[in-house]
Amino acid sequence: MSYQLDLFDMPWYYLLIGFIFVVGVINAYNFMDGINGITACYSLTVGGLLMLVNQELHYIQQDLLAYTLLAILVFAFFNFRTKAKCFAGDVGSVSIAYILLFALGSLILSTGNLIYILFLAVYGVDAVWTIVRRLALKENIFEAHRSHLYQYLGNEARVNKLLVSFIYGAIQFGVGLLAIQFASKDFITQLTFAMAIIIGLSLIYLIIKTYIIKKYT
Repeated sequence: MSYQLDLFDMPWYYLLIGFIFVVGVINAYNFMDGINGITACYSLTVGGLLMLVNQELHYIQQDLLAYTLLAILVFAFFNFRTKAKCFAGDVGSVSIAYILLFALGSLILSTGNLIYILFLAVYGVDAVWTIVRRLALKENIFEAHRSHLYQYLGNEARVNKLLVSFIYGAIQFGVGLLAIQFASKDFITQLTFAMAIIIGLSLIYLIIKTYIIKKYT
C-alpha cells in the first residue's frame, strides 16, 4: 500500500503516520466485526461513499471499488440474516478494511483533504471510546471482549442485531454525505464541522452506553 500510494517519495513522517493510521483502523475494523451484518452494512456504506466521490474526482479505478462492493454484497447475502451462514472472520474483516483504506488513502492524498476520514467516523468513535473505557477500568485492551456499544445494544438491551447493523451503516452514510458537502469549504469550516460530528457522535455513544449499563447490567 505504501508503494502504491507513493509514501516513500514523501517526507518520512507520512510513512509513519500512514503506518499507525492503517494498522489502527484495520484493528478497529476487525474488533467491530462482532454481530451479524455490521461489517457488510458498514463496508457497503464506506465503499458506496468512496464510489460516489470517485465519480467526480476519479482518484482511483472505479472497477476496484465496484468489484469490491459486489463481493461484499455476496457476503451480505449470507451474513446479513438472523442465523448467518458465513462470517467474515479476521481474514475477511482485515481484507475489506485494507482495500477500503487503500481507496480512502488515495482519495485523501490526491485531494489533500482530511475531511474524508469522517467516512470512518462511526466506527472510530465506538472503537476509541470503548478503548478509553476499558483502560479506565484497567482491562487488557488486547483481550477479546463484548463491550462495544453495538454489542451492548444487541446483547444487553436486546435490540435486533440486524437493526443495529443497519443503523450503524445508515448513520455513517449520513455523516459521509455531509462530509462530501463540506469538502469544498475552507479549512476552518471543515474543522468546525468535523469537531461537531465527533462531539455529537461521542455524546450519543456516552448517553446510550451509560443508559444501557445502568439499566441492564
